Amino acid sequence: MSSPKSSPPHRHRLIALDADDLAVISAHLQDAEVRAADILWRAPEKRLVIGLRRLDWDQALDGALSPRRLAAALRFDRVLACQARDIDPAAKDAELYLIGIEFHQTAAPGGSAFLLFSSGAALRLDVECVECELADLDAETTL
Repeated sequence: MSSPKSSPPHRHRLIALDADDLAVISAHLQDAEVRAADILWRAPEKRLVIGLRRLDWDQALDGALSPRRLAAALRFDRVLACQARDIDPAAKDAELYLIGIEFHQTAAPGGSAFLLFSSGAALRLDVECVECELADLDAETTL
């Protein structure tokens, strides 16, 4: 039996402007690897940026036994506050594995986005509204 051919990765650029869009981004980020050092909270800009390595789900769905990981950036804008649970910013090389992202609306269109990690760690982002982007980086980019 032959193994599936490895084709070049399809680079995604996804935008979320509501909870349904955010669920699509969450699906693409399931099991993404994140180093604590690659979580950047920029309070004056109301922005959170995370560098990560996500599974190439296109390759996985094509039958690859060990799908590659793609370097990607996740950005949330219009963030009013960022709170972390069980994430030590001093432990720069600490590996986190993203389970998913949930959005709980409070006063429309605002609410809280929760980034949930396998270790029980979490980020809570209080946002004016959902404004998020997931962008795959060049194949040569390493995180």
